Amino acid sequence: MLIALYNRVFEEADIPLLQHTFHLLKENNVRVTVFKDFYERMLPHIDFEQEPLLFTGYDDLSRNTNFMISLGGDGTMLDTVCFIGDTNIPIIGINLGRLGFLAAIPENEIDIALNGLIRGSYTIDKRTLVHLDSSIPLFGESPFALNEFTLHRKDTSSMIKIHTYLNGEFLNTYWADGLIVSTPTGSTGYSLSCSGPLVFPQTSSFVITPVAPHNLNIRPIVVPDDNVISFEIEGRTDNFLCTLDSRVETITREVQLAIKRERFTISLVRLDEHNFLKTIRQKLYWGIDSRN
Repeated sequence: MLIALYNRVFEEADIPLLQHTFHLLKENNVRVTVFKDFYERMLPHIDFEQEPLLFTGYDDLSRNTNFMISLGGDGTMLDTVCFIGDTNIPIIGINLGRLGFLAAIPENEIDIALNGLIRGSYTIDKRTLVHLDSSIPLFGESPFALNEFTLHRKDTSSMIKIHTYLNGEFLNTYWADGLIVSTPTGSTGYSLSCSGPLVFPQTSSFVITPVAPHNLNIRPIVVPDDNVISFEIEGRTDNFLCTLDSRVETITREVQLAIKRERFTISLVRLDEHNFLKTIRQKLYWGIDSRN
C-alpha cells in the first residue's frame, strides 16, 4: 500500500502527531510519499524510519497511490483536489485546524483512521466538481473546484451587475457584491454563510447564491447540474475577481465565463461511523436546541 501525505501549514505543535503517524505507517508496512515542501519543513524535527518518496503536484504523484491523507483544515483538503485531479485517488482529511467540515476526522482519531484504511473499513463518497470554461486561460491545468466558483467586485466598494444565463436562457441580473455557484459539497461553506441552503452531497445540483444582493426579492436557487451557467459582468471598474475554491484570478468584463459539471469526480474517504447528518449536527449544530 502507498499513502500520500500533504500539509501546507507545518506547526511544531503537530510534531508528536506526525512522528506517531509515520511510525504507525511503517509498523504496518505502508509505503509513504510526501509533498516535497512538507517533507523539507519536517526534516529537522521528524525521525523518518524509512525514506519517503516525494511529490510536488499532479504530474509527479504516483498513480499507484492508494490514498491521499490531508493533514490540516478544510483549506488544506481543498488543495489536495488539484493534486488528485482525475486520478480517482481517494482523499481522507485529518483535522488539525478548527471547524474541519471536509476534514472531519479529529486528530485524536488518527489511529482509527489509519487502521480503517489498512483494514478496508471505510466508505468512498463520490463528490461532483464544478468546471470553469473561459475565453482566456485561467487556473492553469486545474480549472475545477470541489466547493465553489465565485465572482466578486474588485477595486471598488460599489456593487456589480452579473447577468446570469442557464443553457443560454436568461436567468437573472444580480446586483450584488458577487455571486457563488457551489456544488452540493460546497453548500456547507461560503454559500451557507450567504444564506444558501444545505444540500445533500449526493444531490445532482448547483446552488447559485448572491453575495450581499441589493434586491430583497433575490434568493439562492438550486438548479440541476446538467445546466451550463454563463455570465456577463458590469461594474464601475474594469477588473473583477474570479475564484475556484481558494484560488483567485483577476479578470476583465471582456472575459467570457461558463460553469458546468466536471467530467470526473473526487473520492472522499468516510469512516463507517461518520455521515453527513452526524457531521452537520456536530459541526454546524444543526437542530441543536440551546435551551436544553
